[in-house]
Formats: sequence, structure tokens, C-alpha cells
Amino acid sequence: MLKIGKFVLSSCATNCYFVYEEGKKDVIFFDPGDQGELIYEKLKQAGFSVAAIYLTHGHFDHIGGCNELRKLSGAKVYALDEEADICQDAKINLSEAFGRSYTVEPDGYVHDGDICTEAGISFRVIATPGHTKGSCVFYFEEDGILVGGDTLFLESVGRTDFPTGSAASLVRNVREKLFVLPDEVKVFSGHGESTTIGHEKKYNPFLQ
Repeated sequence: MLKIGKFVLSSCATNCYFVYEEGKKDVIFFDPGDQGELIYEKLKQAGFSVAAIYLTHGHFDHIGGCNELRKLSGAKVYALDEEADICQDAKINLSEAFGRSYTVEPDGYVHDGDICTEAGISFRVIATPGHTKGSCVFYFEEDGILVGGDTLFLESVGRTDFPTGSAASLVRNVREKLFVLPDEVKVFSGHGESTTIGHEKKYNPFLQ
């Protein structure tokens, strides 16, 4: 059985998740948005080690602790291939506008439909362009877990008025790629509370 933990970090109160198998100590970390050293130390104190780092997208509040966490843990960083220039451009990833220019160069890139395996845990990459052109989510099918980034929120969706955003793409991708998942799948969003696919199909006003 998989377990999921969370840090809430950055000026945007970003949910930074780690997934691990119950009883084991290797974690997959998603979106280290700030304070990479703090993340590393807290996980280390709890007996955890970081096996890999995955990014749902390249905005500053989801990557701001990435370089530090990678350096301390030795874990590699991965993002969707379409997000490469956003990760590496402080203007496009908004860090420059928020007063702290920050970029990250992923060690590798994933693609829509890829099955990734880290620490003995497998999950599927689902590309969901809209919030940014390279936004994606990570789906742990067996355990009904979706790490959703800023694509889908509790009764809301991610902003699309930032560089490379597209409201039409976001709505289409949620409807066609996420709403086909089982209703009971739990969505762990990049901000705010978690939700389920079934709840959003019924109550999300942006997707009716």
C-alpha cells in the first residue's frame, strides 16, 4: 500500500508531496517548491531517502527547492519534455517577477503515457497542457492516487493567464484524460485541499 506525505512551502503555499510504500524508506518527491534543505533534513530525520524528484510543471513555486534537494539527496530530477524551456527560463517560470530568479535543468524528461518506476513503485505520466504547455500529472493506478499539480483543484482549475497557458487546452485535457479515470481516484492538488475525480465531475463549475 502506498502512503503520501506533504510539505506546504513557498509564498504560494504549494503542496509538495512524497509517495512511498508503507514500511519502506525510499520516497518519490513531487514539486519541491521551496527550501530544499529543509525538505531533505525533515525526510532524513524521519528515516526517508529521496529516490527521484518529479515535477508537474516548471513554475517557481513548484521548483524552488529542487536544486538544493537534488544536491543533498543525489536524486535525479524529471519533468515532461514540453516543460524544458519553462524550467530553465526565470522569466517564463515567473521566478524573476517574484524577486528570486530560479531555474532548474532536469536530468531527464518524460512523455505522455510513460510508465515510470522508482523505488519499486510504478506510475503513469499523463500530459495535461493548459496551466503551462508542459503541465502533467502522475497517476498511481493501483492505489487510486493522482498527483495533480496545478491542473485540477477542489472545485476549480489552474490559472491559464501565465505564459504558455491555455484555458481551452486545460479544460479539454481534464475532460478527456482525467475524467475518464475512476470516480474514487483521489486528486492531490498543488494547492489547497485534495479532492476526487467523481467530486470534480459533479461539482467543478469550470468543467461542466
